[in-house]
Parts: sequence; structure tokens; C-alpha cells
Amino acid sequence: MPKTAPLVWLVAVAACHGPTAASGDAAGDASSSSSSSAGSDDGSSGDAHGPDRVTHGEPGSGGESSSGGDAPPPQWQWSLPPGFPEPWVPPDNPMSTAKVELGRHLFYDTRLSVDGSYSCASCHQQALAFTDGHAHAQGVTGQQHPRSAMSLANVAYAGSLAWANPALLELEAHALGPLFGTTPIEQGLVDEADLLARIADEPRYDALFADAYPDEEKPRTLAHVAQAIAAFERTIISGRAPFDRWFFEGDESAISESAKRGWALFNFPGQCTYCHFNFDYSDSTYFASLPERTTPFHNTGLYDLDGAGAYPEGNEGLMRITGDPADMGKFKSPTLRNIAVTAPYMHDGSVATLQDVLDHYAAGGRAGGPLVDHRVKPFALKPDEVADFLAFFDSLTDEALLTDPALADPW
Repeated sequence: MPKTAPLVWLVAVAACHGPTAASGDAAGDASSSSSSSAGSDDGSSGDAHGPDRVTHGEPGSGGESSSGGDAPPPQWQWSLPPGFPEPWVPPDNPMSTAKVELGRHLFYDTRLSVDGSYSCASCHQQALAFTDGHAHAQGVTGQQHPRSAMSLANVAYAGSLAWANPALLELEAHALGPLFGTTPIEQGLVDEADLLARIADEPRYDALFADAYPDEEKPRTLAHVAQAIAAFERTIISGRAPFDRWFFEGDESAISESAKRGWALFNFPGQCTYCHFNFDYSDSTYFASLPERTTPFHNTGLYDLDGAGAYPEGNEGLMRITGDPADMGKFKSPTLRNIAVTAPYMHDGSVATLQDVLDHYAAGGRAGGPLVDHRVKPFALKPDEVADFLAFFDSLTDEALLTDPALADPW
């Protein structure tokens, strides 16, 4: 089966190879926001790279920094999968090896919660492509969130960071929601003093903060905590799946003939690439060489409670932000990378399996209604075609991401 992709997909891939983009070596394997992407859309959240992925090099050119606190953090060097552009990084939070390592420790530190039992990783588990396997994320107090925790894989490329909030754009800002938010409660901290007191006696942080911020006399600050977590999350890059080895590198043995047929079906009759295209299989993607950021959201016909397209209270989607009735039920299209390990699906986890997802879209949306995106159209699938679709989805699983020690709990 040919690797032909729709024009819109190919244009997006071609854009990845502009003058400011960088792609990595060709070896190796391949759906939120910072901390949790599950909860509310008001900013309180509610919404592997190994040696072959990130090149550390020598001090001063991307290598490890000393713990003396008198040398600048080393320059970061991206080593990206084929077809991947360089991520956008805010100018006031440049990447460094030391900052990423600090962020990894903070990401997994359960002391950053009201009872010492909960961390960012509680909702974003590496083995599940940085999701949690639940329909609704749950905070430290046991409060159920209205939405599921999106995958953090490739969150560095996310056009927006919540299921339905176009204003949440930077990981640094969004990291604060899970830490301090009350609607819903996630980690349950009170303020900066509360957070810093919980890690004040950890000797490992003395060197970690000093290495990450060598020019700061007192580097332990809330701003630096948020920056470091964001820097770590930007390294959770997934793009070396078996499908990538076939599509980008020409390894015909990398995926099955069934998966190749599934890729063709994904394009047509599924036409899934209208919302799931480019290197991350999402239309909500942003990177350094793009001239502007776009934040699309779609109604896929999950609910129609009143015949006019209503969604359940608390999950009205983009309408909760804009107030526009036409935005009812509009949510972000998450990445499809590692989709086979991130069940259940949709913003509220209401679709249990990938076969159920296919049934939903083949029907043109399980509930229909007047507000369904015009690109969601019914199509027919035979049983063998369903199997091919599922084989394609399996081929997007990046086993290296799920096991990479550089992304694992350092504690």
C-alpha cells in the first residue's frame, strides 16, 4: 500500500524541514497540558528521550553542568525524530540539561501535594504515554475531574494546553493550575511558601536548583519550579514508532501489511487527517518555524441532550470560555501517537475502546446533532477494515517513550 498522504498532511510535514527546524537521526522507535489536562478550563487544570533523542555533549555545548553554581547552564541541543521540527520555547525559559533534570525531579515529587502522596506523574504515567488510564482524572483529595488527563507526549508541540481553552498556551503558566487550583483540586497546595517549604529539606535540590539557575543567589522560587517542570515536559517527545520507521525511513518490515492498509483507510474513507494530521496527528500543533499559532476545536457529536446540540453541564467545551452557543461541545483534537495505550477516549473518557472510537466516527458521531463539525461524516467499515485500522493505531506506539529511563521517576 503506498504511503500517500493528503496534501494538507504533506504540507505540514514539509513545514517541519524549514530553515529553523531540526530533525534527529533515523534510528529508534515512536493524547493536555502540564501536570493534569483533565480538570477545568479556567487555568486550574482539569485538563523518551534517551541518548539517541537528546544530545547532551560537552559542558558549554550541551553537556552536563557542574554543581558549583558559577557556570551558565549548558546550551540545549535537540536530537529529534525524522519529520519533527524544533519545538517553540519561550525566550524567558531557555532549555538546559540542568533545568530539565530539575524539572524531572519536581514532576515526580509527591511532596508537591497537600498530603505528600500525589505528583504531576500521578495523572501522567510514563507506561501509559503520560496519561492515567481513567475516564476522569482524580486529584489528591479524591475529587473526580470533569475531563480526562491528556497525554503529555509531544506537549512541546501543543497549540493549546487544555481540552477547550484557547488561552492556555504556555506550559510554564499551566503548571501552576495543578499545584494550586481549587476547581478542581489536584495537588492541593496553598501558595509559593507552602510549596517551597515542602522541598526545603531535600538536599538533592540544593545542587539541582543551583545548576539550573547558576546566576541566582536564591534560585528556589515558584517561577523556577514552573519553568523547570515545563522544560522537562518539553523533552517528552514521541516520534519513533514502527510507523515512523516505515513512513520516514522506508523500512517495509517495520509494520504489517494490515497496518499499511489501515493507514490508507485512515486517509480515506475515514478522512481522519482533517483533524489528525502532520507529525503529531493533531491539528492543534505549533512549533518554532510556524509564523502563527492556531487553536482549533471541534464538536464530534458525542452528545445532543436537547435536540439543539447540548452537552452535559460542566463539559460544554469551548462555549464555557467564549459564551458562544455555536461553540457548544467543541474540544481539542489530541495527538493520536501512542493511542493504543491511552484508553479510554474523548474528553470525558466516555468511549472505552479504539473499536468504539471507530464505531463513533463511522456513524458520523454517536449522538449527532446540529452542531457536529461538518467534517464528521458517516462511512462504512467491514470487519477486516476495522482490524486494519486497529493495526495502524498499534503501529503508532512508541515503546521507547514508555520505558526511557531519562523520562522516569528519579526518586
